[in-house]
Amino acid sequence: MTSAPLRIVHIVRAPIGGIFRHICDLALAQTRAGHSVGIVCDSNSGGPFEDRMIARTAPLLELGIARFPMHRSVKLSDAMATLALYRHIRALQPDVLHGHGAKGGVFARVIGTLLRSSGSKVTRIYCPHGGSLHYDPRKLEGRIYFALERLQQRMTDALVFVSDYEYAAFETKVAKPTMPARVVYNGLAPEEFQRIRPAPDAADFLFVGMLRDLKGPDILIEALRRLKVLHGIRPTALIVGEGDDRPRYERMVADYGLADRVRFAGAVPAREAFARGRCVVVPSRAEAMPYIVLETVAAEIPLIATRVGGVPEIFGPYADRLINPADPNALADAMASAYRAPEDMQHFARKLRHCLTETFNVELMSDRITSLYQTVRGEGERERLAGIGSTSVPHIEPGNMAVQANRRSSSGRWE
Repeated sequence: MTSAPLRIVHIVRAPIGGIFRHICDLALAQTRAGHSVGIVCDSNSGGPFEDRMIARTAPLLELGIARFPMHRSVKLSDAMATLALYRHIRALQPDVLHGHGAKGGVFARVIGTLLRSSGSKVTRIYCPHGGSLHYDPRKLEGRIYFALERLQQRMTDALVFVSDYEYAAFETKVAKPTMPARVVYNGLAPEEFQRIRPAPDAADFLFVGMLRDLKGPDILIEALRRLKVLHGIRPTALIVGEGDDRPRYERMVADYGLADRVRFAGAVPAREAFARGRCVVVPSRAEAMPYIVLETVAAEIPLIATRVGGVPEIFGPYADRLINPADPNALADAMASAYRAPEDMQHFARKLRHCLTETFNVELMSDRITSLYQTVRGEGERERLAGIGSTSVPHIEPGNMAVQANRRSSSGRWE
């Protein structure tokens, strides 16, 4: 027999960036697999781009997309927000509450625990997506967040990590997980592996992402200045994305005399943006498993990226091509090499793409996460005894990640 369809609710604070793309992809894949799925997110975050994405996705989900005010930091008003969320989620009668990011994880686990106290068998899942794991454990803010994470382990039935790096960061900064945990890479749809060629008027370099220092737009702008000063070249660049720090980056461009070479384009879908650049630059200071790197590699676009988070896991045997984060000189050197040898960059883009196709698959992502729900709920064992389903998706206990998860074969491909 097969497991019964589940009622799944994903909770996240801000419906922006790669984390929300992950949630929408997962929710739609779970819907295709026959489950009833919904999303709950903040009503104050995002802009027109995100509103359009929500409008497209909501009608496809049986449990819809509901938006409530959620603050990024911990506030007294969280109590009222939790009550409103609780009433909405209770009416949905979920089997699984899957919290994404630090704040989504809090809401999912607290509300799930309240529902369990009233007799509901709700499975509480948490995926950090980087989130609070980016904090420094030596600083007060980091110590507070990690203490809260440790407390919440008692309200967590299973953990999902989007990279081996994220699992290791959780184990080092928070604690060794006391519940089942699984590394599941972000996945792409088959059509995303079609190559995109640059338009004739494409910029030399392209940045796509949220405009905040964590993603490194300031480092890119500084590197562009140094390309002019140290290398004697003045390439063009297009910066795609939105964020509160955009005015500061625009001032940097003006102050450095780059206004005639650097343009800002606002938020644009990644694959639409790719045709507008010849080489993508991802100068992030920190990441978990960035979609922009996956999407760039899948589209066979030349790429310069930093050695952060799960990016080395994407590059696999080519991880030595990554550069150190927060180093504008290293970034300028890499950009100068790419500018002078575009054919070499395109050749490397073809090689890197071959490492990606099978491992980073959206249906595999959904299967591995959903099978974890079923295993935790006691349904995975019934499937195993019946000889179907979970036998092809190994359950990874804490401490076994390095041996069992995402291993590389002797040919250099990731498995």
